[in-house]
Amino acid sequence: MKNILFGLACLILLLPIGCGVYSFTGGSTGDAKTIQIDYFPNTAILVEPTLSQSFTLALQDLFLRQTNLKLTDSGGDLHFEGEITQYRIMPIAATAEQTAAQNRLTIGVRVRFYNRLNEEDDFEQTFSFYSDYDGNLQLTGSVLESAYEEIFERITQDIFNAAVAKW
Repeated sequence: MKNILFGLACLILLLPIGCGVYSFTGGSTGDAKTIQIDYFPNTAILVEPTLSQSFTLALQDLFLRQTNLKLTDSGGDLHFEGEITQYRIMPIAATAEQTAAQNRLTIGVRVRFYNRLNEEDDFEQTFSFYSDYDGNLQLTGSVLESAYEEIFERITQDIFNAAVAKW
């Protein structure tokens, strides 16, 4: 029994050494130490006043939670910039009375990513996602916050995956 416990203890201690650097998020930031995420202005035809600030903070928050990178205002090893290019609300289902039974909010973001340590990783890409909500509700307050949360979670994770997870 002592031999089994000793063997398990050795395995547990040596396992991290043998596996190298591993991230539970699936992302690798390489030798990068800093990240710069610029403000994403809203250039869409329909402008929601809080959208740019909310999206920029959501992207910064994701990278700060899932990496050990330090946020900087300039000269980051990894640098994100871009703009919100789409903010669209459209009906996706109708009632018998010819009113919207369900609406869809779609947000699109153009992102330019620069890896100052490995320029081969640089890209420019558009990411978008949507949230559906009941046609009887107004897109304000908790309905808007819930839609933003759903959309931002998907878009920011897709950006993370494209930049550091290489998915």
